Amino acid sequence: MKILQSITVNQVLTEQKKTSLAKEYQEEIWLLEREIQQLQFEEKKQLRNHSSPTEIQKKFQREVHNRIEKRKTIEFQLEQLHILPIGTEIKDHEVLAVLDIQVGDKWEQPNKSILIKDGIIVEIR
Repeated sequence: MKILQSITVNQVLTEQKKTSLAKEYQEEIWLLEREIQQLQFEEKKQLRNHSSPTEIQKKFQREVHNRIEKRKTIEFQLEQLHILPIGTEIKDHEVLAVLDIQVGDKWEQPNKSILIKDGIIVEIR
C-alpha cells in the first residue's frame, strides 16, 4: 500500500539566501503599499458615486487594515531575518512523499526532513 507522508524542507541560511529572502520581503512590502494606495483611491472614487458612504468606508477600511497587518508581519519577518546568524536552519515548506508500506512493517511515525543549502540538497534525514 502506498500512503502520502509530509516531509519538512529546511534551508540553511547563507548570505545568498539571506539577501534573496530580504529582497522578497521588501518586494512584498512594496506590493502591499501599492495595494493600500489603490484601495484608498478606489474608496475615494466610490464615495463620490455612492449614496451610503459608511458601508463603503467600512469595506475599504477592513481591506486596508488587512494589508497593513500583512505588512507588519512581513516587516517583523524581515527584522528577524537580519538577526539570524548565517548557518541557521529555517523551515522553508513541506512536501508530500509517497511511502510504500506492507503488512508486517514496523510502524514508526517517520519524521523525515530535507536540508537544502543554496538550492542544493545537502542532507536527507
